Amino acid sequence: MRGRVLLAASVLAAILVTATTTVVLLLVEPTASKAEAIKTGGLAGGAVVALYALWLNDRRRRTEEARHELESDKVADERFARSVELLGNEADQVRVGALHALAWLADSSPRYKQTVLDVLCAYLRRPFSHPSYTQRADDPEQTTTDEAPEADRERQVRLTAQRLITDLLPWGMNHDPRAYHLDLTGASLEYFRLEGRRIGRLTARRTRFYGITRLGSLQASKPALFSGATFLGRVDMRDARFDGGISFQHATFSGDVAFSGASVGTFIDVETTSPELHTGAITVAEGSRVAGDPATWPLVGLPPSPARADA
Repeated sequence: MRGRVLLAASVLAAILVTATTTVVLLLVEPTASKAEAIKTGGLAGGAVVALYALWLNDRRRRTEEARHELESDKVADERFARSVELLGNEADQVRVGALHALAWLADSSPRYKQTVLDVLCAYLRRPFSHPSYTQRADDPEQTTTDEAPEADRERQVRLTAQRLITDLLPWGMNHDPRAYHLDLTGASLEYFRLEGRRIGRLTARRTRFYGITRLGSLQASKPALFSGATFLGRVDMRDARFDGGISFQHATFSGDVAFSGASVGTFIDVETTSPELHTGAITVAEGSRVAGDPATWPLVGLPPSPARADA
């Protein structure tokens, strides 16, 4: 009904413009022929109809694009739901396929990226243990065992989830402005890597890190919380930037920790025992809050305490 009204209005407007243009031309240019004036008026009226046709085509195009986008969102929602459901499948290859499907969805539909990261982190938070963790926690790959084939398969699925998390986070020339958050509370991670990635908040409370943990050149704009975490292998934090603050409260370190070039802002909580083996130091930004005893930690940039000043 609305379309018919608009069409009738455009036809009436074209007739009115044609008549008005013809009359104006005859009044302004009395010497002009009536045929020429009518022709010019007809062209003006035709322009009105042409403009209406262009508007109508553009409206149809936008409607079609909106319909296509709605259908794409529906397909993406169904694919996401199906992939999450398949994460509970008994076959490890099906779970790996579901993880890759989720990663593909995050790349093709950016609105899903944080949600997919949440799902991958939730998968890693599931209780898991492997015989190699008790045999060689600092380097599990150096052990061999045929006693737990099911744990071996699940281990590969989890390593895939870790790798996909790393791949989804922005780094280098990727100018994604969003700050993506990771919640790995209580997870068991093996050879975890976030080298050079840009993230928002990193929550790793009570997380167990097996093998070497690579956080070199990481940029965290929100707090990185390692409260109660256990690092059972080497840790590389060289050139990492924790602008939102970092907490090592009650964290434990079993291997060498590389702090060279690392920096922290906002706050740092070192209410725990400093790593026995470490290289370099963490630069603490001016004005940052410090919890714990900084004297036992390799920190630089702190104002001298009264006790140290008197000494």
